[in-house]
Amino acid sequence: MTTPTALIPAQAAARLADCTVIDVRTPGEYASGHLPGAHNIPLDHLHTALPALKAAAARSTLLLVCASGNRSTTACTQLAAADIPATTLTGGTTAWAGEGHTLHRPDNATTVWPMERQVRLAAGTLVVLGLAAGTRWRPARWLSAAIGGGLILSAATNTCGMAAALAKLPHNQPRTTDLDTTLRALQG
Repeated sequence: MTTPTALIPAQAAARLADCTVIDVRTPGEYASGHLPGAHNIPLDHLHTALPALKAAAARSTLLLVCASGNRSTTACTQLAAADIPATTLTGGTTAWAGEGHTLHRPDNATTVWPMERQVRLAAGTLVVLGLAAGTRWRPARWLSAAIGGGLILSAATNTCGMAAALAKLPHNQPRTTDLDTTLRALQG
């Protein structure tokens, strides 16, 4: 098993030409802005891409990227378990853009809210619905309690079940042809 490493944005910018950049965010998030030359392989499709990623890692350093660095760190750990060396971008695309580096956006791409914002909207909506419905039917308040408990668990474990569920929505899913094209490019 390999040990994942991390680069700060300035280090990543200096080494970008020597890296194969893999963005593990959802396709919608990827379309809203990604590192130059990045390939999109959503975190929940990483297992499908292992052979292609192993081939790419043999040619150059894999730099995994997400919005904040959490999902790319998770991806690096998964790749390390498969003996595929990878590096994560500390702070993700947020830190990258914050330091003035360019994010690329595909032409005619529709932008989707970042996953963290989607989670805040869904959680907030469910809490308000639970409280509102609880004025008529008291057991509905348990919905708000469950969401609050889920948020505490999410913070304690640094995972997010709601993000995993939202990632399965159609606007967050890759088109099969896009993923297949990406995997062929990484194999080559």
